[in-house]
Amino acid sequence: MPITLTLDDDLAGLLRAAAQQKGQPMAEMASYLLRTALGHSPHSPPVSAPFRIRPHQGVFAPGVPLQKLNQLANELDVDAFLAP
Repeated sequence: MPITLTLDDDLAGLLRAAAQQKGQPMAEMASYLLRTALGHSPHSPPVSAPFRIRPHQGVFAPGVPLQKLNQLANELDVDAFLAP
């Protein structure tokens, strides 16, 4: 539903910066922030839904050096940080 809001200049600047940082249009960012502030975020799970963990037996593929998993995690973190 289209609506016109009058925002203070500083608030409009903050909204514009947040939208640019997330790569979203200002209207989508404003809707998201309003939903979040009002407690109706579309990304949050319902409060009544229980969180359950279902463990399973996992195995590593042959040739994966288990001693170097921390090094691999660090390299992936660095690559993700440096990605545009």
